[in-house]
Amino acid sequence: MFDVLIIGGGVSGISCALVLGSAGTKPFAAAKKIGVFTHQKASSLQDAVFNNAYGIPAGKLGSELLTESTAQLAALYPQVIQLPEIKILRIEGEYPHFTLFANDGTTYEAQNIVIAIGAGNPFTIAGLEEYVMPHQKANPAKNRLQLRNSDHLVKPGIYVSGTLAGWRSQLPIAAGSGASVATDILTAWNGGEPVQIHDSTRVKP
Repeated sequence: MFDVLIIGGGVSGISCALVLGSAGTKPFAAAKKIGVFTHQKASSLQDAVFNNAYGIPAGKLGSELLTESTAQLAALYPQVIQLPEIKILRIEGEYPHFTLFANDGTTYEAQNIVIAIGAGNPFTIAGLEEYVMPHQKANPAKNRLQLRNSDHLVKPGIYVSGTLAGWRSQLPIAAGSGASVATDILTAWNGGEPVQIHDSTRVKP
């Protein structure tokens, strides 16, 4: 049983995984089992090039970011289990016990799920049809979708991030959305006490 499974290895999914992984030394997160499905073949980053994203050198290719981000996650936070080449087709259950059914016939159990795939049409994960709606901030001509949510929460135990949460398609927005979901999950694990994880160059006494 995973404490949280993230579906999606793009910007918002890996951002969520990095923030969750960075809390691994905290008592409330140390024993948590975190996994991320890093299937990336359909990511919009595959054809992207970035010149206007804060902190990213101009000319950086999205395809490079996909590779570099999963490598960074593995190097810094190896306790976060990466599950490549697996696509989730269906979700069943209610909080705190969901079952995820994959394209290779395997199943996974999780208390919490973060859905961080794109806003393409159709929505490809069965079991959440009642939450699918037209994207409220995308060009209507593009026929994009989102999941109905309140501050990233679709229903107890299921979160959505990135464009599928209703945000516009910009890398910094997607990254912030994934980080926001991670801090909400960490706050819940910390008994409701707000959590932000910051690294610092200052030496602690």
